[in-house]
Amino acid sequence: MTEGGVPYLREAVVFFATAGIVIPVFHRLRINPMLGYLLAGIAIGPFGLGRLIPEFPILHEIVIGDIEGVRDIAELGVVFLMFMVGLELSLSRLWTLRRYVLGLGGAQIAATGAVIAAIAWAFGNSPAAAIVLGACLALSSTAMIVQALTEQRRLTSPTGQVALAILLMQDLAVIPILFLLGALAGQEAGQASLALGMATALAKAAVAVVVIVIVGRLVLKPLFRLVSAAGAPELFLAVALVVALGTASATKAAGLSMTLGAFLAGMVLSEGEHRHAVEVAIEPFKGLLLGLFFVSVGMGIDPAALAGQIGMLTVGVVGLLAIKAGILAALCLAFRLPRSVSVETGLLLGQGGEFALVVVGAAMAQGLIAEGIGQFMMVLVAVTMVLTPLGGIAARRLGAALARREHGPVGTAAALDGGQLDGHVVIAGFGRVGQLVAGFAADRDLPYLALDLRGETVASARDRDLPVFFGNAARSELLERLGTGQARALIVAVDDDKAAMRLVEGARRAWPDLPIFARARDARHATGLTRAGATAVVPETVEASLQLGRLMLEASGIGDDEIDRVVDDQRARALSALHHGE
Repeated sequence: MTEGGVPYLREAVVFFATAGIVIPVFHRLRINPMLGYLLAGIAIGPFGLGRLIPEFPILHEIVIGDIEGVRDIAELGVVFLMFMVGLELSLSRLWTLRRYVLGLGGAQIAATGAVIAAIAWAFGNSPAAAIVLGACLALSSTAMIVQALTEQRRLTSPTGQVALAILLMQDLAVIPILFLLGALAGQEAGQASLALGMATALAKAAVAVVVIVIVGRLVLKPLFRLVSAAGAPELFLAVALVVALGTASATKAAGLSMTLGAFLAGMVLSEGEHRHAVEVAIEPFKGLLLGLFFVSVGMGIDPAALAGQIGMLTVGVVGLLAIKAGILAALCLAFRLPRSVSVETGLLLGQGGEFALVVVGAAMAQGLIAEGIGQFMMVLVAVTMVLTPLGGIAARRLGAALARREHGPVGTAAALDGGQLDGHVVIAGFGRVGQLVAGFAADRDLPYLALDLRGETVASARDRDLPVFFGNAARSELLERLGTGQARALIVAVDDDKAAMRLVEGARRAWPDLPIFARARDARHATGLTRAGATAVVPETVEASLQLGRLMLEASGIGDDEIDRVVDDQRARALSALHHGE
């Protein structure tokens, strides 16, 4: 903490300097940056270079000693991460996963917690300490797992959806576990009052979830429509930050997890037209703060303690991973998930989580867990978290190998993977031309997604249940959110000539083989778009729209006779609309 100045200014400088070194070096070495942040945290933490400060006082300037203070800020990274996860998981999709959230997630927490508690008690821990260890070690690291899935582009895969369902239930279990910790520390609560308190905590969580969802649906959609109509990018960013942080703060004030509030806010926004624009706006903040979170985890690892207890730690790490992975894989199979998904999910969620660090620390302070055991458990959890990137890679490869060999119930996997984007058409610009092209796609049941910067246009389209989103299509990261790399074609129908040129150039750089069909205002503009990389360019008339539609259908493999029929129908509709002045 900086005295008499900006709080944590020195720590922020150290972190940004570390990030500037870690990200390029690990990217060049093709090593997961998450692992780089963890190793950097060990180096600049009190157990790394911090040990050398008495001999080399100058190291004080590059060492972060206030782990707890940094963790408070680093928690915002997890908040933004869960907000982004919520944007990927709509309420309707969550409802389809309710069996896995409540059933599989609840069974995993209960079974894993009971087994670990029994083992802890058998090793001489008190019943209270065993219960606390079982409860907190049953939970996994949301930040580590979701980041690993995001980097692998697996959030919408069957394994990703099952993992998210289980992690959501684990987030909901945080409050009952904290209440249980307080009750065990107090020792004055009987079984009846303990059960009543647990029920009260669960009811409180349920009410908070319902309130956030209802208020979010009533307020957030009109709010973002109003902001997008103002046309001020900085205002849009400010509102997105307020929604993420404000909802997280509200749930914290209600005694719930901040990450749960952020997740719910993102989930409410996931069904609106501003979803992808919000993702792009929040992404830089999430990446930086999440990096700080991983650094803070690394700062809590004492290499000297690892060296002194390497044998016991190895047994503990292997044991925890094996117990959690085995139980979860068996439960997934019991829920009729494919063997490949079951094994991959078990391995992915086998580590301890950041919440265990908080609970074990609190239990040590309240005298429930001995100091030596608590420190050992915290280091054990941190090590398993460090291994998450490697475990994620191993889980994916083993899952892929099993998937190739199995002939089991693929229907479940397909149902869980409903959010995967592939073989669709992306339309940039939803004016008259974009709408005509969308009409071609709808006529032949071809899936499409569209982008437009005009808030009123997007709002009108959404009112008709059309898949149109708010955002600047010239930003390649926004196009990537729409799965443009897996699309059949990109249709460029934006009104701004320069924006169209930037869009085509960026899309061609990102996806060299993507068919890009664009409209042009005149011959000069058409020549520029062709040089920028457009596959085909057509003039700006009604017939141009029809030609774009024809090209799209041809790229989709539809026969000529059928294309002619669709073109004639669309031409009649377009001419009728023009004659009536629509």
